Amino acid sequence: MMQETPFTFPAVLFQCYKQLGLTDMQFLVLQHIHQLHQEGIRLPSPAQISDRMTAPIQECSRHLKDLMGSRFIEIKEIEESDKQTGKEVIVEEISLGPVFEKLYECLSDKDLEEKENTKKTDEGELFETFETEFARPLSPMEMEMISMWLDEDGHDTDLIAGALKESVISGKLNFRYIDRILHDWKRNGIKNLEAAKKHGESIRSRRLAAPEVKAAKPHPGYNWLEGGNG
Repeated sequence: MMQETPFTFPAVLFQCYKQLGLTDMQFLVLQHIHQLHQEGIRLPSPAQISDRMTAPIQECSRHLKDLMGSRFIEIKEIEESDKQTGKEVIVEEISLGPVFEKLYECLSDKDLEEKENTKKTDEGELFETFETEFARPLSPMEMEMISMWLDEDGHDTDLIAGALKESVISGKLNFRYIDRILHDWKRNGIKNLEAAKKHGESIRSRRLAAPEVKAAKPHPGYNWLEGGNG
């Protein structure tokens, strides 16, 4: 008995079958169909399923009809070679494909919903960060500019927050300066903070290597408006 093929069924289906609209009994019937498939019984009858359950044949038959009607299962015709004659024959089987398709759609919708919720949370925190740094509520025009960076320019919240931080370090806390930083990053194909950091370091290194024409005041940050250190 220990050498029998173990029963395997996707764990995520156990977690989500209720969301798909399956009852406990319907889910149990699906498991029996899957196990019978593993045993080589492609088209199990209500009687064969009932033999493994406490439910009578009539109830198992009703569950199969409900599963078919709700498109959790379907009967498919499959072409295969007959073991005795070697000829191609058509056999029927109960396919669980539809329930796995519904599971995939459910997980995709759930994933999109989670991503959308995360995006809204990140954007809300971004607006709060701006108000904290500016020490005042944002004006409608400023809020619209942040929304433009997000929606039209396609910058993610981390990159915008990075540009805000750069403006604070540079001592030039204003929206025009932040917009110039983001414009420079976009023009140079920069899409994350690590690339932005390397870009800034590269520019600073080139400027330090260039011969000095006149003394310049030391500045803690890169001057994105003028293209160099202030």
